[in-house]
Amino acid sequence: MSDLTGREAFAIATPTAETVGIGIVLAIGGAGSEILVDLAVLAALAEDADPVIAQAGQVGSQVKMRLGAAWLVANIRSLRIAPGQPGQAIAQVDFLGEGDEERLTGKLYNFRRGVTRYPTPGCEVHPISTKDLKQIYAADDRAHIEIGTVYPTREIRGALYVDAMLGKHFALLGSTGTGKSTSAALILHRICELAPQGHIVMVDPHGEYAQAFKGNGAIFDVSNLQMPYWLMNFEEHCEVFVSTSGSERQIDADILAKCLLAARAKNRIGAEIPKLTVDAPVPYLLSDLTNLIQLEMGKMDRAGDTAPYLRLKTKIEEVKADPRYGFMFSGMLVADTMAGFIARIFRLPGDGRPISIIDVSGVPSEITSVVVAMLSRMVFDYAIWSRNEPQRPILLVCEEAHRYIPSDRNADGSSVGRILGRIAKEGRKYGVSLGLITQRPSDLAEGVLSQCGTIIAMRLNNERDQAYVRAAMPEGARGFLDAIPALRNRECIICGEGVGIPIRVAFDPLEESKRPASGDPLFSQLWTQTGGEDQIITRTIQRWRAQGR
Repeated sequence: MSDLTGREAFAIATPTAETVGIGIVLAIGGAGSEILVDLAVLAALAEDADPVIAQAGQVGSQVKMRLGAAWLVANIRSLRIAPGQPGQAIAQVDFLGEGDEERLTGKLYNFRRGVTRYPTPGCEVHPISTKDLKQIYAADDRAHIEIGTVYPTREIRGALYVDAMLGKHFALLGSTGTGKSTSAALILHRICELAPQGHIVMVDPHGEYAQAFKGNGAIFDVSNLQMPYWLMNFEEHCEVFVSTSGSERQIDADILAKCLLAARAKNRIGAEIPKLTVDAPVPYLLSDLTNLIQLEMGKMDRAGDTAPYLRLKTKIEEVKADPRYGFMFSGMLVADTMAGFIARIFRLPGDGRPISIIDVSGVPSEITSVVVAMLSRMVFDYAIWSRNEPQRPILLVCEEAHRYIPSDRNADGSSVGRILGRIAKEGRKYGVSLGLITQRPSDLAEGVLSQCGTIIAMRLNNERDQAYVRAAMPEGARGFLDAIPALRNRECIICGEGVGIPIRVAFDPLEESKRPASGDPLFSQLWTQTGGEDQIITRTIQRWRAQGR
């Protein structure tokens, strides 16, 4: 028996549903093929005990073709009735990869991505079994996290390869109500469990994730963020302090640049730097900046020339006096706390709490984009300036990413889109990974999604979003992509670097204590409750007026 070839061994093996031919190859293309399937055979297989074989021939299912001593695996993208051939259908398939054939049993093993040999027209097509899928989706020795079960099975685990996924960025996409926030929390929890000394920074615009990571993360909001204003670069200073546009904006910016450089130079650290720039993160006093603006204004001959100086001085004093900006522009934040701030926010060391949740929901809307830009830029700049040190890669996760990296038609000119776009293009060279979470991928800046090596797509209801994701996905995943509008809640298509081949996965349930606070209100239940409205209104108004949360 040991001398039998793979084809002879298959011929004498006990006939099973797996050995049944369900059709033949009609035509071959570079990435896919057309096959002719027998609908009567598929109907008979629908009664099989193996749920995978029972779904043979359906859109989104897999088939295999024998090539010598190897199996070629393909995914069914579409089906249509064969013209003039009742009882038969033509299926469009995309090739996924190939595996070896076990000589005595004919089973598939040692699966790998890509195709080295193509079938010829007339080649017989067979259904895939659960055992085959276990071989295809079996995680290899690379570091990975398990996030759910592979469709349509209940026991085959879907794995994400962490190094490949984070090394080339990832995006999690899905319409509102599909379980996107809970799925994001699940993936991040699994990563934290795998790497308790990791370095993850998450920008949370709605305050949802603090509840999910209070046990294994550091939570920052306006009450404890303590982000020093002097860490802003010149562009970010302009966004906060310069309120004009056009030629007036350039005049104001030139004045601010001159005075800001002089204010930084007054600091002992600034005085020691031979070529100090306006972008250098050197502490300075806001009072020094306004005094320098006042001094420059005093040199003007005519009253009309003083308008730009007055605008800048007034804006700086206004920001300084506004209690909403206290987390950033407080007089307590003038000391050189840069090292401590970086250590706290980037989790250096992690101390078993590898993720920082930056809740920006309490940040005034006028400077939210500046705060996110600062955090993102500091992650990137730290990676650049620490290149000769032992590497500490950082994962930056952006929820509601379309707000911060908007497309040209939605662009507001803020610096956050530029820095996040730069991280998407260059971050992996410096050990910075970007994780984008959004419900509107079509509103993202063009090209950003294509920079994400792994795409996790949940249900998308909008046709424009579907088309945008389809354009960013690799060719071989088309059959999976067509299923995006039909996905159930907490189900996704994953393709790219983070998985061996494209897969459809149902996410694992997440414990209540680890879920983000993103549940929808139950109107029918909450509208039955009454009493205490006077106190609710009084407390709400008190917080509203005090601008406290």
